[in-house]
Amino acid sequence: MNLPSIAKMVSGLLCATTFAFTSVAQEQGPERWEETIQKFEQQDAPNPIESGAILFTGSSSIAKWQDISDYFPDQRIINRGFGGSQFSDLLHYADRVIYPYQPSKIFIYEGDNDIAAGDSPKQIMREAKKLRKKIKKELGDTPVVFISPKPSVARWELKATYEDLNARLKKYADKTKDTEFADVWNPALNDNGKVVEHIFLKDNLHMNAEGYKIWQEVLVPYVEK
Repeated sequence: MNLPSIAKMVSGLLCATTFAFTSVAQEQGPERWEETIQKFEQQDAPNPIESGAILFTGSSSIAKWQDISDYFPDQRIINRGFGGSQFSDLLHYADRVIYPYQPSKIFIYEGDNDIAAGDSPKQIMREAKKLRKKIKKELGDTPVVFISPKPSVARWELKATYEDLNARLKKYADKTKDTEFADVWNPALNDNGKVVEHIFLKDNLHMNAEGYKIWQEVLVPYVEK
């Protein structure tokens, strides 16, 4: 094989490798949620949502709470949870799933998947603080409630990391104006400090109606405040 042919082959391999790395990065980055975000926008297009509703956003524990309005019947609720998202994903799409709705209050559930992905509480808090500051910049004094990452049977081995993050989130919320922390961790534990098991679907990660009843009891005071 002559030198020009070898050079051409190497160039082709490099291009293919670059494409492969780019594709993997996109699959793992916020871009993996683009289709879901577009569906929200398509859903809103015919009937734009009036400002002032209460917005719930975050990962699958919000996304799967499709009957959330039934739990807070006296409130106007928007659910914009998307899959297995993390704080970095919500930060990336905040201008499309938070700001346009001009909500009266924002409930955020993130951190669960961040921990499962191996991020440290310190790393997660950096993203949480960035998001909170962006919301402040865009929406002024709109209240934000961070819902604590929940306990689950599937991720119980990460208990200590979850508790660390929850403590950091609470501390940050306590000292930050217009920011609150809603603890759904402790109410889901039994008298022995173990997570109760009957509140989950078969995957032992996502909640059934009993789990959401716990959330309802915790969140009602924040929703009605």
